[in-house]
Amino acid sequence: MSTPDTLAFRFFSLQVVRARSLGPNFVRVTFSGEDLTHFHSDGADQSLSLFIPAEGRTEPGVPVEAGENWYQAWREQPDDVRAVMRSYTLRSLRREPDEIDIDFVLHGVEPDAAAPAGPASRWAARAKAGDKVVLIGPAVADNRAIRFRPPEGTDLVLMWADETALPALLAGLETLPAGMPVRAWVEVADAGDIQDIETAADAEVTWLVRDESRAEGSPMALGAIKEAELPPAEQPYVWLAGESGCMKEMRRHFVGERGVDRRQVTFVGYWRRGLSEEQLREQPED
Repeated sequence: MSTPDTLAFRFFSLQVVRARSLGPNFVRVTFSGEDLTHFHSDGADQSLSLFIPAEGRTEPGVPVEAGENWYQAWREQPDDVRAVMRSYTLRSLRREPDEIDIDFVLHGVEPDAAAPAGPASRWAARAKAGDKVVLIGPAVADNRAIRFRPPEGTDLVLMWADETALPALLAGLETLPAGMPVRAWVEVADAGDIQDIETAADAEVTWLVRDESRAEGSPMALGAIKEAELPPAEQPYVWLAGESGCMKEMRRHFVGERGVDRRQVTFVGYWRRGLSEEQLREQPED
């Protein structure tokens, strides 16, 4: 298929193999397709662009035939044709057979939800074998859409994620070497969303179940992080991912109060409170 970036990224035409619940607010969808032969990634938090069909359609409208001009052509499609594009993190990649997993957070699909579900949550909640999608993913294993990169010499890894970045955090833990000291904090909406952790690292993970009545403002993890006694380290590495405003507060804490070199802090805004992904995409980069 035509490539959005001839060096590192390309379109992949895939279909759902299966979907299974991981908790009240998570579902794991497994995809396959002949194109996955060309899919390569060595990163823990590999970012992907996923296209799902517009409501009422069975195939995503993505003008891959437009080549390098695909984005403008996609934006100019009619609303009832244009595929919904959302950003996700690769949870896992397997060979023989070629498959990838993407974990979806199901925002607002329950009947009594305070806010209605978005199109991606609605799609994931009812995903079934054979459903078709298109994604933009890596054709090169080491690419610019990978952010979790502890430098050589790192002797302590510090991590924070809300539920949107949980798949990336878990994947990152799986890549760390045996015995690496790790302290991580994860915020989720329901205790049923707490997941098993597989890592050889010396990881202490604090799960924080959010009180939705206080969802505005500072992340609840900030208080826990400020009170935490961290292992001594000369070269700590910090990875923060989730809601942009919360993440910035914690970055200020690690750099300003903990004295971590700002060059050793990776922070990735997965979403911003009050903005849809379409609105966020139009915002200038910080």
